[in-house]
Amino acid sequence: MMFELLLRSLWETVLMTAASGLISLIFGLPLGLALVATDRGGIAEQLWLNRILGGIVNGFRSVPFIILLVALIPLTRLIVGTSIGTWAAIVPLAIAATPYYARIAEVSLREVDRGLIEAVRAMGGGRWAIIREVLVPEALPGIVAGFTVTLVTLVGASAMAGAIGAGGLGDLAIRYGYQRFETAVMVAVVIVLIVLVCGIQWVGDRLVTRLDRRG
Repeated sequence: MMFELLLRSLWETVLMTAASGLISLIFGLPLGLALVATDRGGIAEQLWLNRILGGIVNGFRSVPFIILLVALIPLTRLIVGTSIGTWAAIVPLAIAATPYYARIAEVSLREVDRGLIEAVRAMGGGRWAIIREVLVPEALPGIVAGFTVTLVTLVGASAMAGAIGAGGLGDLAIRYGYQRFETAVMVAVVIVLIVLVCGIQWVGDRLVTRLDRRG
């Protein structure tokens, strides 16, 4: 019985982490590219747009996740029809992770050698060519490493979401480990979370090593 609950909770945590992580990648990477491209000296310099995007990103990043979780309940209800459960938790998780990952991607993209960008420009390459041929490929190890960190952060956030009925390992730890004083359940959840995080980090590190051309 308890083993089945643990497996189901693990699946819910993996689902929340994977779905919100994918959404953060789809929207966060372009946002990171936009922040770099529109900044001073960027390939599409638009300082007013950069400030707006930066303000939005900083605004969402400054809100503690537990507060964002509650504040987004009306939006969550509008999108998925409910404010509790695994699918409901994906909405605030994705919204919190997107600006977080955008900043991480931005740091990696800024480290790309400007000489390579100028070389593409000299050969007549446009903005999309620079993004496709230089920025993303050169920053890819950092982008993947940042995405790995984002996934690890989402595992912790999904456990926090369990406090308000999102399901997953956090919910299992609170309902059984804490409220029912079942220490064995709490220990089991902690061990599973450690293994999950270490697994994600290990896969991410191996992928970064393969992608890093400097290695």
